[in-house]
Amino acid sequence: MVVFLMGGLGGQAGEWWNLSPTLGCMAPLYWCREELGPDYSKGYGLKVPFSPLSGSRAHSTASVPSKSSRKEKKVTVRYDSLEGGIAEKEETDSKRLKWEPGNWRQQLDNIREMRRNKDAPVDQMGAEKCFDSSAPPEVMRYQVLLSLMLSSQTKDQVTSAAMLRLREHGLTVDNVLQTDDVTLGQLIYPVGFWKNKVKYIKQTTAILKQQYGSDIPSTVRELVNLPGVGPKMAHLVMNIAWNNVTGIGVDTHVHRISNRLKWVKKETKTPEETRVALEDWLPRDLWSEINWLLVGFGQQICLPVNPRCKECLNRHICPAAKRC
Repeated sequence: MVVFLMGGLGGQAGEWWNLSPTLGCMAPLYWCREELGPDYSKGYGLKVPFSPLSGSRAHSTASVPSKSSRKEKKVTVRYDSLEGGIAEKEETDSKRLKWEPGNWRQQLDNIREMRRNKDAPVDQMGAEKCFDSSAPPEVMRYQVLLSLMLSSQTKDQVTSAAMLRLREHGLTVDNVLQTDDVTLGQLIYPVGFWKNKVKYIKQTTAILKQQYGSDIPSTVRELVNLPGVGPKMAHLVMNIAWNNVTGIGVDTHVHRISNRLKWVKKETKTPEETRVALEDWLPRDLWSEINWLLVGFGQQICLPVNPRCKECLNRHICPAAKRC
């Protein structure tokens, strides 16, 4: 039952009204005595209710808070933690009113339309296409992890070719540990920073063998503790290898386009800053899709240099569009 203090709409000033489930409408509190019982005023701040028998109306002693004494209402918010559990935090009403960029839904729909053919390099040679789908699950997950480690500062075409050579060589934890560094370097060259990646792959693979039974970690926290694995890779691994969306994978394409479209409240300097800014407002059910959409869009239309604004469906609603 809900009780309202009415000051108009047929009610006299200071009269308490109730949304009556029995009557099916708004009614003065004293009409609902049968619903509430003899102590119907208890719990509603009313010490002397209106008495229809006496025909008198007593003033309520319930105090109405002054404007200066009103406080923001706190609510408890439950959300999924990165570790798969449930966490709680208190937020005020004002904090729950999230900022979001203008026109973002229209911009997103336009990007979906431009990506409809799925013919960007990421669609054919991204991390989701680089592992052996017929391998045992733990081997597939290992290959997903390595493909993402190789992809940093590397074009998809180069990463895909390196992964093909590794798979032909035998891309399992045991086989990589038995491969000398020179051979491993030859297999992954010319990926970006290949010498460092040889070291990271060997170190990470040894950890997986010793601590995870030749499988990969199943949490972001453990993944980012592996040599050569950052937040972007960790969230993509969780999504692709474990089918668990824990965050947005932000690479240079997602970072650049988010700033061009003003999808961040203020300009961000790094992909990790962009990830935090996007996750603050973008609905969670879009987190998995956004990386794939923006990476392909950045490879084909919204290029780092000389973006093809004339071909872009967002040219009239993009803050960074070149006006020709």
